[in-house]
Amino acid sequence: MEKKITIEICCGSAEDVHIAAACGADRAELSSCLYFGGLTPSVGTVIESKKAGIPVIAMVRPREGGFCYSESEKAVCLLDAQSMIAAGADGIVFGGLTPDRRIDIDLTRRLVELAEGRETVFHRAFDLIEADWKRSLSQLIDLGVTRVLTSGFAATAPQAVDTLAEMVRFAAGAIEILPGSGIRLDNAVDLCCRTGCSQIHTSGGQLRLLDPSEGFSNVVSFTPGVPPQPGYGRTNEESLRKLVREVKGI
Repeated sequence: MEKKITIEICCGSAEDVHIAAACGADRAELSSCLYFGGLTPSVGTVIESKKAGIPVIAMVRPREGGFCYSESEKAVCLLDAQSMIAAGADGIVFGGLTPDRRIDIDLTRRLVELAEGRETVFHRAFDLIEADWKRSLSQLIDLGVTRVLTSGFAATAPQAVDTLAEMVRFAAGAIEILPGSGIRLDNAVDLCCRTGCSQIHTSGGQLRLLDPSEGFSNVVSFTPGVPPQPGYGRTNEESLRKLVREVKGI
């Protein structure tokens, strides 16, 4: 490709961030509990992740199951944002909605302020908005949000290339458009070419690893039924290296 594409990897641990950096990724979105769509990571995870040498954008999400938060949950978001920044995160990623599925303006403003000039990302809660997306995107621009992570209101970003291209044109550089969901080795370059995006968000592929302490008891269970398979997730280094080489043309 003629232009440089920034590759952001969705990471569920500090180990994932180190793998992403070693494979040539440009940035990490750091969460915990990827099975639930990503929750706020621990302070220790942020500190260890920063040793990988690439920018780390920390998730601020207090619970699974949507994005309409109570006042107590909003207070947790603000406290966690402060902790993520204090731990050295290069930015925060978040998304709050009102019950009628519009952007929570007050929460977003306060989180941008707490970021103290670091990058701020409104995540895929954006794909659930009820209002006209152009109006909502304009609101994020006015609030000073750095970028929006979106699948273009489809199940996956490759299914919404026309919408994503329209978003890039509408944003006109005032806010970054970061396509995410379903981006893989076989569609990453095509998506960038067709949308005009200069960055992508991807897991790069995931493995399931079995911890040595697992599988020895049919009686004791710490996560009954969740997740449905044993083990834990880890970034697939082999598939990520291939994706990075393909996108960067190396």
